[in-house]
Amino acid sequence: MRSKLAVLASAAVLALTLAGCGAPAPTAAPSASASEAPSAEPSAAPSSEPTARPSIAPIATIDGISVDGEFGKAPAISFTAPFAIDQTRSKVLIAGQGAPLTETSYVDINYQGVNAYTGETFDSSWTRGQSAQFSLDGVVAGFKTGLVGKKVGDRVLIVIPGKDGYDAQGGSGDGKILVGDTLVFVVDILDIDYQTPHGATVTPAAGLPAVTADAQGKPTVTIDTAAAPPTQTVIQPLIAGSSARKIAAGDAILVRHRMWSWKTGQLLTDKFDDPDSGKLADTIQCWRDGLVDQTLGSRVMLVCPPATGFPDGSPELKVDKGDTVVFLVDLIYAATAS
Repeated sequence: MRSKLAVLASAAVLALTLAGCGAPAPTAAPSASASEAPSAEPSAAPSSEPTARPSIAPIATIDGISVDGEFGKAPAISFTAPFAIDQTRSKVLIAGQGAPLTETSYVDINYQGVNAYTGETFDSSWTRGQSAQFSLDGVVAGFKTGLVGKKVGDRVLIVIPGKDGYDAQGGSGDGKILVGDTLVFVVDILDIDYQTPHGATVTPAAGLPAVTADAQGKPTVTIDTAAAPPTQTVIQPLIAGSSARKIAAGDAILVRHRMWSWKTGQLLTDKFDDPDSGKLADTIQCWRDGLVDQTLGSRVMLVCPPATGFPDGSPELKVDKGDTVVFLVDLIYAATAS
């Protein structure tokens, strides 16, 4: 899962199993690594003799740090340097209304980092002009601690002691962070990967297959196989995702999906536990029509007649020629495709 997200973030994507008429296309290798992050690994090999600052008595508050500016714009961070913090501390400066971050979330953020000893900025995604995308599994402990439980749309102040930052690595390879340095971060949480749908429930139109979910949240549909299937594509959001990010025609997407035959009511494809990734433009017409402008975090039902689904059937996916298929699709993540 995390490798697929990193691949999407670098705009080199795997092939969805729905490419063309159902035949999988070759897997593409990543063309670049994901964006910069406060890495758990140093950017260069540290000195064999780590350099440390003179000892400073740690304080137990972050109230002396001032942060000005609105969400989405580079913050102005001010404090009296040098200082040290006793433990990782964080607070929400601007509250968002989005989905909460988990310990394994893949995030899209802007951030600025300042060394609390020198008062100097050592890193800023705003300066680079590009947000950063990465998994919280791959960052220093304090950065992860400060973000878990926060929400999309939050601006967060995180202050990290050296023991939760770069002490174990002997500081940063570029010499901007030494052993013992406390780090001050301001982070804007732009978005995450939506491992479960998050948003408002939508009441489906009458006459569509009924949708239920098991104890683990895996959805299923019950189809009235005696009823005539729709002759036009049906696009029915079931959960309207809370993300501001809408799927675009040129995106690569990461999704969970399940597919049923209208004729038999049988489950034909199950990619719920093993999410699929690829370019939306390479999928069937029903998906290209039905997923554009849907927001991340959404769950969407697509009823695909043969004309927009599988006109000639698909032996690989066990779709008979002339059969209408029903999809449930959870939109996890998207990135502009190369």
